[in-house]
Amino acid sequence: MPGMLFVTRNRVPVVRKYYIRPAGAVARHEFHSERERLGDDTGSMPRRRPSVSSTVRRLLRDLGTFVWLGLTSRARLAAENLFLRKQLALFQERHTKPRRPDSAARVALVLLARLLDWRSILTVVQPDTLIRWHRQGWRLIWRRRSRLGRPPIPADLQRLIVTMARANPTWGEERMANELLLKLGLVVSPRTVGRYLRRMRPPRGGRPSQRWATFDRNHASAVLACDFFVTITASFRVLYVFLVLDVGTRRIVHWNVTEQPTAEWTVQQFRMTISGERAHRYLVHDRDGIFAPAVDAPVASMGLRVLKTPVRTPQANAFCERLIGTIRRECLDWVIPLNERHLRQILTEWVAHYHRGRPHASLGPGLPEPPPSSDRPQPSGHHLPDGHRIEATPILAGLHHEYRLLEAA
Repeated sequence: MPGMLFVTRNRVPVVRKYYIRPAGAVARHEFHSERERLGDDTGSMPRRRPSVSSTVRRLLRDLGTFVWLGLTSRARLAAENLFLRKQLALFQERHTKPRRPDSAARVALVLLARLLDWRSILTVVQPDTLIRWHRQGWRLIWRRRSRLGRPPIPADLQRLIVTMARANPTWGEERMANELLLKLGLVVSPRTVGRYLRRMRPPRGGRPSQRWATFDRNHASAVLACDFFVTITASFRVLYVFLVLDVGTRRIVHWNVTEQPTAEWTVQQFRMTISGERAHRYLVHDRDGIFAPAVDAPVASMGLRVLKTPVRTPQANAFCERLIGTIRRECLDWVIPLNERHLRQILTEWVAHYHRGRPHASLGPGLPEPPPSSDRPQPSGHHLPDGHRIEATPILAGLHHEYRLLEAA
């Protein structure tokens, strides 16, 4: 309903009109406001939460209002204070539930509480609630200040720690910190090393596991791998080539060619290969029908344990499969064998080149059968040593070449 309030400004009476909503209208207004904030009766969530930018805008608006009120006369402030108290009393008499304050209102109330005795005039929330808001604000400020902490270690040292951890998966943070201190003179605490290790290594139980490449290198000297592959002659005859590879040295221990591979022929190849002088303990082959139990039993009697690859999994015999691919790409894809005798000549020349003239990246790079150390040239940068020349030797009629350094005549 409409009403009038008489106030004085510089001893001049001023009439202000105001309206008081009925109790039902106030309740409906508060109900719809609460429903828009919390959602409807079906339990739907609010549409969106106030963003940081909207909260900052509201705080700036409240700050502007506070500054403007600071420039207002005391009589006017007293009148408006009394007018607002009367309206607040009406809301309290009707037991109208106030709207839940947003973030901007909470910050404003906490800041204004530092300028007056708020316990006697606080009505919208409980005093403990205002204290809780103040503590939450302090937690946010302290968390922001504590985020800086100690300065991080240099980026190159971080990369070094990560590199060492990947290369040595069994090392702990204390071992790595001692390694940095004693070998490189870098002072890093174990806790700092552990912080960077936790970022790289996922949390898991048990001891750290070594990589498969490391496991293979540690056991490669005791493993032999064998396999067959076919080649087609000029008259479309199918010939089978049998290979036995020393996984540790990448050396072709034995090879042979046949037109009809049988179990007896395969056992004879193993008898020619396994002499007992080397520390080989395992033999890896696939599940081809040629490797029948009649082949595995004699091999086991020679002191080797046979390891069969899973079904249709050629990558389990990866070393031998890669050797076969190398023979095809570098030799047999460029020539057409006329017959079995011609194929033997081609493979004999290429296998010698494979052992003594073809660098292997997995060996360092290196050669399966390296020359004596006295014949190895010393690195000399981008220039040839004085008094030396380069000699090229053709392999397979010039398909490949081997180069060596000789003294000039």
